Amino acid sequence: MKTFSENDLAKNNGENGTPAFIAYKGRVYDVTKSPLWANGDHQGLHQAGKDLTADLESMAPHGSEVLERIPEIGTLDLG
Repeated sequence: MKTFSENDLAKNNGENGTPAFIAYKGRVYDVTKSPLWANGDHQGLHQAGKDLTADLESMAPHGSEVLERIPEIGTLDLG
């Protein structure tokens, strides 16, 4: 699996045809094909290209179990 920097993650925000990646607890997921992430936007609440760990733990109406359906493609370099 690939290691992504925060800059790499930010470039994959789903805008202008780029892939849409998100991170959660140091793992990177590809949400590009999810209809819930059109153009890198998740229902106006979250944007792709970011580490959503804090958001998922504090404001998401669901738990991290939804990520089990999303392809994990790498890790986020938190260093």
